[in-house]
Amino acid sequence: MKKLLGIFGLLLAVCLFAAWASESFRSGYNVENLIRRTALFGVIGIGVCFVIVTGGIDLSIGSVVCLVGCGLPWLLTVQKWSLPGALLAVAVVSIGIGLMHGLLITKLRLQPFIVTLCGLMLYRGITRGFTKDQTVGFGSDFKDLRVLATGKISIPFVQGFEIPAPWVVLVIVAVLAAIFLNRTIYGRYLLALGRNEDAARYSGINTGGMIILAYVICSSLAGLGGVLFVLDVNSAQPVDFGNFYELYAIAAAVLGGCSLRGGEGSILGVIIGTALILVLRNVVTLVTNHSNIEFAIIGTVILAGVIADELVKRYAVKRRAARALAEESARPTGSN
Repeated sequence: MKKLLGIFGLLLAVCLFAAWASESFRSGYNVENLIRRTALFGVIGIGVCFVIVTGGIDLSIGSVVCLVGCGLPWLLTVQKWSLPGALLAVAVVSIGIGLMHGLLITKLRLQPFIVTLCGLMLYRGITRGFTKDQTVGFGSDFKDLRVLATGKISIPFVQGFEIPAPWVVLVIVAVLAAIFLNRTIYGRYLLALGRNEDAARYSGINTGGMIILAYVICSSLAGLGGVLFVLDVNSAQPVDFGNFYELYAIAAAVLGGCSLRGGEGSILGVIIGTALILVLRNVVTLVTNHSNIEFAIIGTVILAGVIADELVKRYAVKRRAARALAEESARPTGSN
């Protein structure tokens, strides 16, 4: 809870500074765009949270976003598939990618970094191959679908207040993810696995199955994110669509309280972390007019999060050792 309050306080401070420093930040268009983008990146951030909780990492998220985001309009407009068939196909591909990652990591004992790094290159290469590097989009044939996914939804009983449609998707995903992670036995298994894989295995947890499940969830939400992103912009170029999105997702998860050591994570924290990353990016663009340093900002944020996590862990270890020593000293002499 302290971490959540801290990151939320930082978000408020950055927003107040940005509102003071730039009138453009306070504009309705900019605020709405920030809210929409937070919802889109929040979905893939929640996905990577499950992998990080297990002590793993997924670097292929951006390329999965590209594969699905380019593949859906390509199937609909070039291959002339039906909408249900195309959606089913990209869903199966997304789930299959996570399953493949999980099996390679658990059965062949390959490092998650290597597996997903190869996936990062593989999936974008496949996308560039079947699209022939051509920009793909929905055109005007699927206008109703885009309106449904990118429109605004009125809040019941609150007159004049609307939220972007992707926020509804984010709320649904976040609620389900939070319930799964914090209120089910499988969520506890994932957390236990991240804290100590050997101990989890000896206690009877199917650690291999849990790792596979984490990667399936991550890739499935990356696929969902790909659909939402391409519906938002209506077109995608396979060369750069989804580029570095994995960095945004990982940074948001780390900022939101997910320890890269595993065993710790918060869905609400990921959403707050996502908002902070995007607000920082927005501030860089509006206040400094140097949008080309946004990745330096993200890199700094990830490094700061890792350093903070390491310092907190060391402090916790020292505190436990000091408490144990104090309890040992307080015992009556000669007691068993």
